[in-house]
Order: sequence, then structure tokens, then C-alpha cells
Amino acid sequence: MEFRRINGLPPYVFAQIDSLKMQARRAGVDVVDLGFGNPDIPSPDVAVEKMAEAVRNPKNHRYSASRGIPKLRQAVADLYLRKFGVELDYESEIVTTIGAKEGLSHLMWVLLGPGDTALVPSPSYPIHIYAPLFAGADVRHVRLGVPKPGGEEASIVPVPGGSAAPEEEFFENLMEAWESVWPKPRVIVISFPHNPTTACVDLAWMTRLVRFAQEHEVVLVHDFAYSDTAFDGYKPPSILQVPGAKDVAVELYTLTKSFSMAGWRVAFMVGNKEIVGALTKLKSYLDYGTFQPIQIAATVAMNEAGEYPKEVNEIYQSRRDALCDGLTRAGWPIEKPKGTMFVWAPIPAPYKEMGSLEFAKYLVSEAEVATSPGVGFGPGGDGFVRFALIENEKRIAQGVRNIKKALTKLEEG
Repeated sequence: MEFRRINGLPPYVFAQIDSLKMQARRAGVDVVDLGFGNPDIPSPDVAVEKMAEAVRNPKNHRYSASRGIPKLRQAVADLYLRKFGVELDYESEIVTTIGAKEGLSHLMWVLLGPGDTALVPSPSYPIHIYAPLFAGADVRHVRLGVPKPGGEEASIVPVPGGSAAPEEEFFENLMEAWESVWPKPRVIVISFPHNPTTACVDLAWMTRLVRFAQEHEVVLVHDFAYSDTAFDGYKPPSILQVPGAKDVAVELYTLTKSFSMAGWRVAFMVGNKEIVGALTKLKSYLDYGTFQPIQIAATVAMNEAGEYPKEVNEIYQSRRDALCDGLTRAGWPIEKPKGTMFVWAPIPAPYKEMGSLEFAKYLVSEAEVATSPGVGFGPGGDGFVRFALIENEKRIAQGVRNIKKALTKLEEG
């Protein structure tokens, strides 16, 4: 039987690693899971308590507002003003989405159609690649400078002294892609700090991109999933901090990582009012919004647990240090990322010919450690594996010891 929209999807390589992990665990193997980026840190107590209270109120069991209840949207506006100095009209410049993936996917439906083109970084989080394809558009991959496989000199511009340097290579690649593509791209999708590569940019870089978009009448979509997940003094900029950005840009902000509320599925699209209005209209036909007690609890989280992202960051930074320092001591040197809850690791030179999928399989079977193969993130990802910082320092140390033994065994073999 033929199915629309999904026939062209490649095999989901992450499922192969997950299957191996589950087989090993059923056999009694203690696999350290650093694969799927599923936050393990609890949500804020105040949100949990408010959720329990709100769910007992029968009035909250009815359909809610598709675009989000007013107090929730106002809380987002207040957060953006506090954190980024960005003023947002909660009535016209904010719409609630059922997680960032839902918001991005449906956004592509109102921005793109058959015959349109989107520029997307490569490698990239899979939905960034496939959401435009689901809308019937053509996707052109733009190489994002990342550390070269095998520990060679990095092409990604580091973040010195806590402030990001421009991603010159990626910007130049974007310009080249724009010149070479016809019809001209209607949308550029970006996401910084970037999953999976952990690349970071500064406000000056964002400003250059906004100016380009204004000159060429292209829409910028910034997935700001790791807005609060940053280390060593680096502060990720919102694209809306650029003067005039609302003319051409929208941004997706989520509580998933910042407030460790992954399963709650609360996110927002903010920015250009015409685009926000278009997504709001589409969503009014598709859903009745997130369960209202969740919206109420999310409002309380942003209003009363504003310091919680800092607590979450301290945990991720400690895990990042444990993993990177441990792997470096084990003979696999990896630069510490400045943002995200991931570590993007070039496969060590002696093993890079295996490719990321086989190398990830080897780590499950011989090191009892699950990672995500880079090939699953699109062109440019093979040659890397991604570690998710979702186990505590003790478990990470266990995984590092196992990896060291496995790599030694492979080298001797």
C-alpha cells in the first residue's frame, strides 16, 4: 500500500540503536544510555503542585484555547522582556504550540508548499529537515561548520571568553546556497545553540542574517530550544533582539529543556504577527490546545520559577565536564560545548571508517553505552556520534570506563 508524505522517509537509524539497547537490557546488560535526548531532571516543584491543583478543577477538563490561554501568553511576553529585553504583544505576537516540533511542523504548512524551497543547516535535528518536506517543499542542505572527524582542526568558530564569534563559514555557505538555488528560498531554518553540533553564534551574527533576510524578503525561523542551556558565561541571543527582526523572523521557545518539562509539551512561536496569525488560524482547525491544567502550571513555572533554568544548567555543565574530561583522559579528546545538553564527538581517527552507525552499534555491544549516530542527523553527520547528557556523573564515569576498554579492544583486534 502506498502512503502519502511518509514514503520518502529513510529508515530511522536511531531506532536501530534503541533496539540494540533494549535487547541488551533484556539480557541483563546495564547499558548507560546517552542516546535519546530525553531530560531526566525533574520539572519545577511549583509547576507540579499547580498541575495537581488545577487538574482537580472540573472547569479545566473542557476544551482549552488553541492559541494558549491569555495568562500563559502574557507570561511568555514577561519572560522575553526580562530575559532578552524584547517586547511582545501577547495577543498578536505569541501562539502556544504543543511542543516545538508540532509548532515547527505546522508552521511549515503555512509558509511552504510544492515548488517552494527552504534552506536548512546540515547536519540538523531531523524535524528541521523533514518539516519542510512534509509541506511539499524542496530542502537544500547548507553545510554547518563542525569539528572535522578524527580530531582534525575544527572549522567551527569557538566561543572565546563567553561570547560567540560569528559562524563565518556557515554564513558564507548560506550566501552561496541562496545564489545557487532557484526558485529563491522562501524560508531559512536555523537553531542556535545547535542540535546536534552544539555550534553557537552571537548577536552580531544574528544581525547580519536578519539584514540579509530583510534585503531578500525571506522568512527566518529560529528554533530556540536551548535558549537557556549554555555554559561558561555564554548567553545565547534571541533573534528578536535584533532591531527590526520581527519584520522577517519568528522564534520557537520551549519549556522542555529550560524548565525540564519535556513531557508537558509546552512551547511557543513568537515574533512576526502575520506569521503568528497564520499559524494561529491553522491550529484553530487542528487542535484545541494543550490540556488547560498544563497551561496553568506552565504559567506558574515561568512566573515563579525563573531561576530554575540556572539550576538545570549547573547539572548539565557538571555532566558535560565529566564526559568530556573523562573521554579526553581515555584518549578521545573532545572540546567542551558552550551550549545544548549534548556533546558532538568526532569518531576517533582509527575508527572513523566504520561510519557513525556501525561505531554507535559497537559502543552498545562492546562498551554498553548508547549514543546517537551522526548519520541520523542528515548530510554531514556521518563521522560523528552525539552524546546526550541524560545520566548522572557516576553513570557517565561508568560509561567512559567502558568506552576506554572497548576502544582498546578494537585497536588491539
